[in-house]
Amino acid sequence: MPHHRPAEPDIQRYYTEVFDEADRLHRTPQGRLEARRTRDLLARLLPAPPATVLDVGGGTGAYAGWLASAGHRVHLVDLVPAHVAAARAAYPEVTATVGDARALPLPDDSVDATLLLGPLYHLTGRADRVTALREAARLTRPGGPVVAAVISRNAALIDLTAQGRVDERSRPLLLGAYATGVNDPETGFTTAYFHRPEQVVAEFTAAGLPAPTVYGVEGPLWPLLNTLDTGSEDRLFADAVACAEAFERDPAVLGASSHLLAVAPA
Repeated sequence: MPHHRPAEPDIQRYYTEVFDEADRLHRTPQGRLEARRTRDLLARLLPAPPATVLDVGGGTGAYAGWLASAGHRVHLVDLVPAHVAAARAAYPEVTATVGDARALPLPDDSVDATLLLGPLYHLTGRADRVTALREAARLTRPGGPVVAAVISRNAALIDLTAQGRVDERSRPLLLGAYATGVNDPETGFTTAYFHRPEQVVAEFTAAGLPAPTVYGVEGPLWPLLNTLDTGSEDRLFADAVACAEAFERDPAVLGASSHLLAVAPA
């Protein structure tokens, strides 16, 4: 079993004591848009079921459970023991273990597809992000997709501005994160790294993967949905999904999404 470096205490504390990940994707209009678009993209990018899918940083199982219900064989790995316990309880058809994206005790070429829908934005060091991508490539059978999510460099400033939460104290922190990519937990979010689209491409290639295709997940209208408290059945929600789809590969609009999804074959 590989040696695991200690988990970042701030991330463990945030997801154990501060933030409930289990309802994040359906608590707000923005979360529902992220979930809808991520599922739409995964349905296009993953092999047809039944495939063996490794969900690294899979949290409490929001995507793992959905993929298992579609007929995939899913193994979830997460850094936070409480997440793994919740995933096991909610989705008995999913296997789940505690682990670190940088060193996974699984054999080479053992899965058909690997998801990293979280680790890259909780690893603030570039070398660690490249290591996680290299691990994903090692575990994925040749030609199988490696799919990684990152938070857009612009998202925090857009989000907190739309919420009316930018003030004299938070503005320098948000501008600092915009300049460096590294979030200060004083903003209310945990230790995190925010990517520019070209950085995701560079990290994939540094890990030995081909240059990925990068998709904007939410498109530019996500702050509006929260401001208006848009329901999933409202026309504006459907229109925001359609807008995100129209712009999803447009390099001029990519960074306006809150999350980016990058995919390349192992």
